[in-house]
Amino acid sequence: MSIAIRCLNGEDILDHLVDLARLRIEVFHEYPYLYAGDLDYEMDYLRAYSRSPESVFVLAQADGKTVGIASGLPLDQAHAEFRQPFLAQGIDPGGIFYFGESVLLRAFRGQGVYRYFFLERENHARSLGRFRYATFCAVERPADHAARPADYRPLDTYWSKRGYVRRPDLQTQYPWRDRGAKEETFKPMVFWVKSLD
Repeated sequence: MSIAIRCLNGEDILDHLVDLARLRIEVFHEYPYLYAGDLDYEMDYLRAYSRSPESVFVLAQADGKTVGIASGLPLDQAHAEFRQPFLAQGIDPGGIFYFGESVLLRAFRGQGVYRYFFLERENHARSLGRFRYATFCAVERPADHAARPADYRPLDTYWSKRGYVRRPDLQTQYPWRDRGAKEETFKPMVFWVKSLD
């Protein structure tokens, strides 16, 4: 089945917020995020992207159905939890483009879509002319976490090959409710950064 890639910006994203919210809940249900998910929370969280004319959604569609989405927006327009680690290090978020999520249904993985998620967002950030760096953050779970599948392979090697550098000096804490948990807990998130020059 062929997969089409489309890019949308700003308010054009609004028609796809529910798709992304549902995909985030489904994909982040898996390890390492183990996210319990809440559609109302997701919709509120994602509206920040529609308010930014410089945001981007990279959609992966098969037979007209959205099967994956990657998001991005200027870091200085992202939630405070994602800006703060940079500010604490004296780094101006104004020159950094933040990649939110890359979510793709399992049946469509291994077909090169993930590569396009990165390429399209990097190209978009460069086209805006004010971003020197791209960044994203990933949750860090203990290696002996009880829910870690035996065949789990982290994406660190892939990210490194794409030119991203893990920055343990740039960390944040972000709360969500794990599957089976009654309350939210804060999770450590570590940033990866790439020069766009």
